[in-house]
Amino acid sequence: MAAPRWSAAASSSSSSNYDQPITSRPSSSAAVTLVEPPRRRRPRRVLRLIRSLCRTLPVFTPRCHLPQAPCKLLPAPSSLSSFSSMSHLPSGPSAAASLAAASLVTGTLFGPRRGRVSLSVQENSRCLPSLVVELALQTHAFLREMNSGTLRIALECEKRPPDMSQSHRSRLLLLDEPLWTVFCNGKKRGYGMRREATDEDLAVMETLRAVSMGAGVLPGRSDVEGPDGEVAYMRSGFEHVIGSRDSEKLYMVTPDGGNGPEITIFFVRI
Repeated sequence: MAAPRWSAAASSSSSSNYDQPITSRPSSSAAVTLVEPPRRRRPRRVLRLIRSLCRTLPVFTPRCHLPQAPCKLLPAPSSLSSFSSMSHLPSGPSAAASLAAASLVTGTLFGPRRGRVSLSVQENSRCLPSLVVELALQTHAFLREMNSGTLRIALECEKRPPDMSQSHRSRLLLLDEPLWTVFCNGKKRGYGMRREATDEDLAVMETLRAVSMGAGVLPGRSDVEGPDGEVAYMRSGFEHVIGSRDSEKLYMVTPDGGNGPEITIFFVRI
């Protein structure tokens, strides 16, 4: 199956049409105007425990000494539906978001034509990346999988050994894990590594600063690089769903009526 032909185009933050070509990208030494992402603190473990206990407690109704009335069987669809939604875990991004902490982030999959694809996650397109993972997936293989219309990337890591101090284990968040096993559409691809954003990464993010959704190819910075210097990218908004401390997901948000690919990225600690 041939790889899709990516056009050097992108959509701005106010439009989803691929009609604004990117003719060049800044060098890695250019000034970066991206800002630090706002710090978001997760609820403390004690607070999360109290919340989970409150959800499991039954609801007690006071017994008031009132005149008894004839018994009637009243429908209670709201209570039944709420009980059902809490007892069974629905599937799908919208249902999962209703039961877990969710937020909207900007995700970018990018890589040189002769190289590996990296995943960058930002609070928004104008913030510095909060997560960069180099995937064990060649760019040409990534384009071929994208052509199928559905892309499922699973990143798995192992839990820390039991002899490690509990205090250190509790501090390490899932997305702070350094090494991942990468699966793409059910096939094991190798190992991915979390790393700090390089100057090349920041140059790509700076070029796509005004882009909220789009896909295409960024041209090389000089004639010497030629086609090898081109960087293929795919950017979109993702719904970040935190299922537990060992499970997080990124669901691609597609506009109504959009015919783009469907992408889901899983982070799992097993």
